[in-house]
Amino acid sequence: MLGDIISLGQQSSAQLSAWLRAADPDAATRLEQAAAHWEESPAQFLRIAVSDFIAEADEEAWASLVSAVRDAPDPGAACAARMIAFRLQLESVS
Repeated sequence: MLGDIISLGQQSSAQLSAWLRAADPDAATRLEQAAAHWEESPAQFLRIAVSDFIAEADEEAWASLVSAVRDAPDPGAACAARMIAFRLQLESVS
């Protein structure tokens, strides 16, 4: 699962955005807006979000991610949405 999310970051931004827009339109909008704000492609933003989550997430964030993924109709989209939100939270604190 996490490998799938990481590999999504290797896809073109258009493929990534199209997949996420179909699975979770709100997360896709957040991704596109945040990527534009930081002058990154959506794929770059997601790669950094995954890296940030792996490096910085505490036990509570991991537990929340696992619960979201377990209960979601599209676990990959749920994982991406949580990691995007996590990076946005980190960026707002810095």
